Amino acid sequence: MTDTMTNELRDESTNEPEPLQHTGHLIRRAQQRHAALWQELVSADVSSVQYAALAVLERMPGASQSELGAELDLDRSTIADIVARLERRGVIERSPHESDRRRYALRLTAAGLADFSRLRPLVTEANATLTEGLDAGELATLRTLLKRILGA
Repeated sequence: MTDTMTNELRDESTNEPEPLQHTGHLIRRAQQRHAALWQELVSADVSSVQYAALAVLERMPGASQSELGAELDLDRSTIADIVARLERRGVIERSPHESDRRRYALRLTAAGLADFSRLRPLVTEANATLTEGLDAGELATLRTLLKRILGA
């Protein structure tokens, strides 16, 4: 590729080559790094999304499946699959909702609480490893900017 073509592919505001100038590409690469660290440091059996479900239910015991899905920003079919998997593993249980018998309340079982407690420090370690190149201010800025991108 000629220098002229290379320069045409660069974003003038960043002077980065393709595809490094694209935020989506960088987010995808960061997610790949996170997934690899998760497998290495946290768990090959419990996904980060499953852990997030455990964390929400630890914070919001008795949440309905739709409330859990809203907290995790997952669609109905995806959250139904996650709940079914966690229930089969014996880490959550469903019971009739106190105020609406058409819904189920979800709670961590003793095994679920134990899993969550065991995984929590590993998740903290993986997070620290993922962001070890950032100082505290940069990490806070990154989190703020990602939340803005997500509209959170």
